[in-house]
Amino acid sequence: MPPPTENFVPDSPTVDILAIAAHRDDVEQTCGGALLRMASRGLRTAILDLTEGEAGTRGSAEDRASEAAEAARILGVCWRQALRLPDGAVENTLENRLKIVRVLRLLRPRVVILPYWQARHPDHAITAALGYDACFLSGLAKIEPGSVPHRPFKIVYASLYADVRPSFIVDISPFIEQRHAALMAYRSQYANQPAGGALFVPEEEIRERTLAEARHYGLLAGVRYGEPFVQKEVGLVDDLTLLPVQSL
Repeated sequence: MPPPTENFVPDSPTVDILAIAAHRDDVEQTCGGALLRMASRGLRTAILDLTEGEAGTRGSAEDRASEAAEAARILGVCWRQALRLPDGAVENTLENRLKIVRVLRLLRPRVVILPYWQARHPDHAITAALGYDACFLSGLAKIEPGSVPHRPFKIVYASLYADVRPSFIVDISPFIEQRHAALMAYRSQYANQPAGGALFVPEEEIRERTLAEARHYGLLAGVRYGEPFVQKEVGLVDDLTLLPVQSL
């Protein structure tokens, strides 16, 4: 694996939660609040960006590297790297799966967050399948035999931009301002500028839109602000009297 462009390495490389995304700023848009909440509970979080975002209309890979480092600081993650797959051409190949396997075996997360598997940007949809396949391969002893196998216990999908009913909502109400600050760390993407002016939301509307989305999902769960997630498995309940979210 090539050397990272940004790297936050804890004393012990193991983490509790790893968010895998196609581009720098994807995590900040879809599950940054959840990462903030988990970090506040003492859990160790990390981000793996598959590309450097070099094909974007705005900014450069170098711009986004420094912005990603600042966003990681705001989110409280203890490790972040870019895998340097080609932006706009992420492919689900064995070679790419093995690159992610090496990260999974290094960090050994219990939970992996992936983008939802249906998406407007092809890189996002492919990342969902690529990440899932890598999580499976990571548990096979005969794959990359020089390292210790590890398979995450849980995979969940950040579904903010998918028109689907979420399996659950994470309450991000106490962290909404930090979440927004992490997103706005990407000044090359979200500050008003001539490049891509017709494609990007004006800077003054970003806060309104992002908070409105979080408010919508928060209302579904009876909290102020929330982030939606999908899981493929059924849920398991031990005590019906402790189920959250009031029915009536």
